[in-house]
Amino acid sequence: MTFQEDRARLMAHFAGDLSKHQNKWSDLWDKGDWLPWDRGMPNPALVDTLADRQDVLGSCWTEDALGKERRKRALVPGCGKGYDVLLLSSFGYDAFGLEVSGTAVKRCYEEQETYGDKYPVRDESAGAGKVTFMVGDFFGTDWMKNIEGDGKVDLIYDYTFLSALPPSFRPDWALRMSQLLAFEGRLICIEFPSAKDPKIGGPPYALPPPVYLAHFSHPGKELPYDEETGHVKEGVSGPDSPAALKRIAHWQPARTHKIGEGTDWVSVWQH
Repeated sequence: MTFQEDRARLMAHFAGDLSKHQNKWSDLWDKGDWLPWDRGMPNPALVDTLADRQDVLGSCWTEDALGKERRKRALVPGCGKGYDVLLLSSFGYDAFGLEVSGTAVKRCYEEQETYGDKYPVRDESAGAGKVTFMVGDFFGTDWMKNIEGDGKVDLIYDYTFLSALPPSFRPDWALRMSQLLAFEGRLICIEFPSAKDPKIGGPPYALPPPVYLAHFSHPGKELPYDEETGHVKEGVSGPDSPAALKRIAHWQPARTHKIGEGTDWVSVWQH
């Protein structure tokens, strides 16, 4: 099946009632015979970011409130089969993967058990972090009990999670990211699909860089979109919110999945 055929089939599957959006993802996982978003490996852009951008990410270590060293906690919402979670663990993070589907989480643990040796420890002095996969609603709180402390995390990674959500979910997505990210934490976004025409619809829904800038400047706020072009309107949203995240790095990666070559962007955000 071609990319265009996959896209048309996805759009048809998700057409209709937005309140059933998460259930429709679960249905695809339960059937298991067609997972067009699955690339079989972590995005090379994330591999390179973790390996080469300590200038913006720092190390995999931080201090708790008592000044005791601990591993940073990393979260991957919509983690799929868990490739990125296993990668983050290999870089020394205590890594958490969140999926709305119990079937998906089962596949994550199968991936870990069968192919875990594909994720060797990157720094022997740091070792690997623990891996936890969770079933839950990103916008809910029940799954947060699996994360020690206040549930906040030091690193969040989003590659195709936002593009899987209808545009009406974006205000809540941005606010939830801001709420979950620790004060000195970092959010990594691989912006995809950045060159798609927003009028085509989704999933995956078009995500040019201005969408991230606008919503992270105003988490939780409904923002105006141009009805003719489908792009978020610029310069009409007022001052930044106190919950805003700011972009501290932005580049086009040398490597990424083939589907995003030449159009993907990597952005890193902080409070």
